[in-house]
Amino acid sequence: MTTQSMQAPNPEFATVLQRAVLAMPMAKTLGLQFTSVEAGAVEIAIPYGDDFSFRPGQLQATAIFAAADFAAIAAAGTLLPSGWINASIDCTLKIVGPANGDKLVARGRVVTPGKLMTVSAADVYSVRDGQETLCATALATARNIDMTH
Repeated sequence: MTTQSMQAPNPEFATVLQRAVLAMPMAKTLGLQFTSVEAGAVEIAIPYGDDFSFRPGQLQATAIFAAADFAAIAAAGTLLPSGWINASIDCTLKIVGPANGDKLVARGRVVTPGKLMTVSAADVYSVRDGQETLCATALATARNIDMTH
């Protein structure tokens, strides 16, 4: 199943998802922005910040992990029915290059949707002067929670 063939059961999924994620204190602290939201896929951006670096000009792994986790789990969230939320229960990150750009761009996508758990993935790119360089990839699992019961 590709993300092009995925259908969101909630027609308001993009608004609901963005509102929920952007209300999180960590998303606010990181300056997270959604640049694309589709059924089964999202793209987010996080600007470079000295507070998240381990040396001047290079982001620390925690910021990279946050970008990957937010993108992967948000992608899973696009497929939730109305009244459901999700939360990370597992995420594995592999750093493959430095995060030394002006911002991070993370592209999350659903790998396998499910009623109670959804497996998703994300690729994180360091962007400098419009050029993207892969810096990490992640595989994540979201627990889907029915808040109506």
